Amino acid sequence: MSLSNVTILNEKLNDLPEEFREKVAQYITDHLEEIKDEMRWDNNFRRTATKLAEFARQAKKEIYKGKAVEMDYEKL
Repeated sequence: MSLSNVTILNEKLNDLPEEFREKVAQYITDHLEEIKDEMRWDNNFRRTATKLAEFARQAKKEIYKGKAVEMDYEKL
């Protein structure tokens, strides 16, 4: 029977001094928020991928037909 990564991490943390465990816990907590943000981004991108692809196809058509205008970043 293999142990899960969470179980292994918990065992390793239990062998450390309290102060170090707190630092590790804070580090993990901080990174979990980043991971959650990335997961939300991935989910949003997955939901809108079809629309984005359609927009890209439409833009390519407009470029091909000469209807596209170069973006003026000064006007943004």
